[in-house]
Amino acid sequence: MSESLDLSRRRMIKFLSGAPLLPLAGASGASYLLAGCGGDSATAAAVVPPTTPVTLSSVTFSPMSAPGLANAAQMATTTVGSALSATFSDGSKQSFALKYETFFVTGAQVPDGKGGTTLSGGFYDINNKPIVDVTEPNKRHFFSDCPDGTSLLKLDAPSVAGVKGNTVFAVVQFEYATRNVKGDSMYGMLPSPIAVLTLDQDKTTGALTLVKYHNVDTSPANGLWITCGASRSPWNTHLSSEEYEPDATVIEKNSQFAAFSANLYGDAAKANPYHYGHMPEITVNPDGTGSCKKHYCMGRISHELVQVMPDERTALMGDDATNGGLFMFIADKARDLSSGTLYVAKWAQKTADNGGSADLTWIKLGSATSAEIKALADTLKAADIVSAKTADPADASYTKIPFGGKSNWVKFAPGKEKAAAFLETHRYAAFKGGSLGFTKMEGTTVNVKDKIAYSAMAYISGAMKDGSGGISIKGPNAGVVYALNLKGGQKDVGGSAIDSDWVPVDMAAVPALVGEDLAKPDALGNLAHADKVANPDNIKFSEKLRTLFIGEDSGLHVNNFLWAYNVDTKVLTRLMSAPAGAESTGLHAVDDINGFAYIMSNFQHVGDWEVSKDASGKVTGGLHSKVVETLDPLVRANYRDRFGAAVGYLTGLPTLK
Repeated sequence: MSESLDLSRRRMIKFLSGAPLLPLAGASGASYLLAGCGGDSATAAAVVPPTTPVTLSSVTFSPMSAPGLANAAQMATTTVGSALSATFSDGSKQSFALKYETFFVTGAQVPDGKGGTTLSGGFYDINNKPIVDVTEPNKRHFFSDCPDGTSLLKLDAPSVAGVKGNTVFAVVQFEYATRNVKGDSMYGMLPSPIAVLTLDQDKTTGALTLVKYHNVDTSPANGLWITCGASRSPWNTHLSSEEYEPDATVIEKNSQFAAFSANLYGDAAKANPYHYGHMPEITVNPDGTGSCKKHYCMGRISHELVQVMPDERTALMGDDATNGGLFMFIADKARDLSSGTLYVAKWAQKTADNGGSADLTWIKLGSATSAEIKALADTLKAADIVSAKTADPADASYTKIPFGGKSNWVKFAPGKEKAAAFLETHRYAAFKGGSLGFTKMEGTTVNVKDKIAYSAMAYISGAMKDGSGGISIKGPNAGVVYALNLKGGQKDVGGSAIDSDWVPVDMAAVPALVGEDLAKPDALGNLAHADKVANPDNIKFSEKLRTLFIGEDSGLHVNNFLWAYNVDTKVLTRLMSAPAGAESTGLHAVDDINGFAYIMSNFQHVGDWEVSKDASGKVTGGLHSKVVETLDPLVRANYRDRFGAAVGYLTGLPTLK
């Protein structure tokens, strides 16, 4: 074995074990041995002089290029061509090549922990019976091609059989199924499943192997609706999401929701729209099962990627909507989201160029418990809470607000303010003066050291440009990531103190994370600059790496990418390319699970081509028009004829102690 290989192996042993690396007698720093491995301590001290333990000082990423048609196979799968360079406290450096490992491609039979197998990504009704695709001759069990939010966690006393190393759990949610076998859209028509994965972590390498897949029973929460991004809470639970809440005022016209109800309950009229659009929380049990509950007091919005601050009470929430808002929830007690106060931000614009900037103030919408809002949801209809018109009623008792990309005129029922705040949150927040003008506000995350939150705005279009909620930004359509400074001692617009030290007080685009629209498509078909983030969605911050990770949901990039942005050096690096037509999802940066670091990453709806066709079916234009003919057969071969998608993680990271 060469000296360099020996150093590499021994350095990794050191970081895996937590013991310091010590120089060998007579060595010049090229070879080390592991301290603390037994033997006579006096003898060891005589042979190996004491020294300062070698620790990880900093890391940098080296980028990969965006794949092109010359490497069509790379465009049709998950491609990683990046590396991580680690600098250690003794001045030495080491490079780690990154690669992508999958737990499964959805639709695979995976171990159920009972000696049998189960379908990964499978959909189930309210009685936990498989939902089948009646358009397929054998009526196959529906499974998702859209894995999304993922949390990696560990418990103190796990009890799953068959684990040889360390027991680690991952919670994975599946947003929807793109289509049935016939080819009809199934978006939002199936109740979203959530699974707990029991993983066997190799104690030497950190590699993760699936040993058990458990589908969580969501029936106590009335099933789940379009679960998108997610986060791990500081108390080790999975904070899920339900986005694009169904409009209760016109629910009888909503064929999508009727299909959802029919698939969930076997009855197209049974599901209650006020049961959806909330924040579910999944608790993992030591035996690899999980339980689900919804927090009705956090507002009924297009929830995505809730970020709980270090006080374990303040939650900043993404709102992936047209005419969305920036919402904040402050729990009454730490580690308990079942009661608290809901706020919406008011944007006071300072600049309009390059994503713009603003000062923020906060409007209190109300305080409530989850139980009391659930009781209101169970008993009230939309007409009991609000009258909403889509045309001007010429009645001064109505107030004009932006809603869903259009205008509404609303009047709220007297005495129903609490129901309005927590069940008709978008309308009520706009009515109260909140800035409901954001377009697809996606993930949120926090840089604790600097007290900065980050929020991804996938697109700047429509409402963000037309003055809705006082927001009037010039662009770009490719979106931006905003930085929000967090402070204590704040008061709401009514003059009452806000009981948190983690309140956003301003909002400005991060210059390096502003997308760049192209005047015309490039040679591959990209509509936004390929070397800049376009349509940011999932975002997660690593405290130890000082790095913001960003996953794209782009209709402007032919392939969507996963990026790393170092907040100190301001360097942006492309780490991974998702298969063409797919969205980068499931992002979760983990600094330390039993001494190992991970970047969790999934993708969804592979080969979801954005093209236009003429009457004969010939492709005439669109984002993927230049690649679809070449890539479609490759994607179909890789991912179950486009019905499958991968759940996995990036490997090759050093431990971060």
